Amino acid sequence: MAHIYLYSPSGAVRDKAAFRRGVRRLIALGHQVETDECALQRHQRFAGDDAVRLAAIGRAAASGADVALITRGGYGIHRLLPELPYKAIGRSIDKGTEWVGLSDFTTMQLAILAKTGHRTWAGPAVGEDFGVEGEADDIMLACFDDLIQGHGEGTGWSLPSADRRWLAARSPQQQSVRVRGGVLWGGNLCVLTSLLGTPYFPDVRGGVLFLEDVNEHPYRIERMLMQLLLAGVLQRQKAICLGQFNRFTLGPHDRGFNMGEVVKRIREKCKVPVLTGLPFGHVATKVMLPVGEKVDLLAEKDSALIYWG
Repeated sequence: MAHIYLYSPSGAVRDKAAFRRGVRRLIALGHQVETDECALQRHQRFAGDDAVRLAAIGRAAASGADVALITRGGYGIHRLLPELPYKAIGRSIDKGTEWVGLSDFTTMQLAILAKTGHRTWAGPAVGEDFGVEGEADDIMLACFDDLIQGHGEGTGWSLPSADRRWLAARSPQQQSVRVRGGVLWGGNLCVLTSLLGTPYFPDVRGGVLFLEDVNEHPYRIERMLMQLLLAGVLQRQKAICLGQFNRFTLGPHDRGFNMGEVVKRIREKCKVPVLTGLPFGHVATKVMLPVGEKVDLLAEKDSALIYWG
């Protein structure tokens, strides 16, 4: 099927059992799996020191693999940004290597987009997705297979009821969202916001921005969104698609302040269509999203579709 190169650019692989399950599942799916020699190294909280992880990224770029797939996210790519082998990564993409990941990998994706304009893929990681106990998510597997087969043309989802009410309450001319040829970009909200004001933050205007996060309370999510708003980023987009924000706990002190309130405020302040429910984030059901690709977006009534085929 495909030659998949596994490497660790960020945090150390802590759950080695999940890593081994992920490797076995990829092999069972018919793929040739090559594991970087330093994929399981550890230095402090990282998968090797900075030099080790930079070398691993270089080997991934030189591997000739169909897919360069991260073992996990965490933190660490920020430390490498000035030294990343952008030209080698760009050449590998030109030759057919698809770079796939999420979470801290957002750092690398946005830097590649800003420095080279090349497309990468927001998608699964080895341990978190292929290495789960029991059955892996069917949608995640199907979307990854579409990438391997070159059949991926788009992704759709059912809009949450709150979005349906929001669309229905708009004027007749605004009861659908239509975008043509907007650059799809984004990823993890915390990571993306941390790059603001640096040379590694893409200056995308008229794009489709997608965002997700994990372990962040709604007030912190709103604070990061407000930072992007005050910096003029959100207003420059044609649409914003919010993925999954999970693993946080609301308390009595919140008194009704939740993600719904965050979405309501951002819609009011930035005047750009904001859709929710995108099946992407730190969740089992995870689609593949081409970061840096021009896409069309259509949302009306009860469903939304991003397509690039």
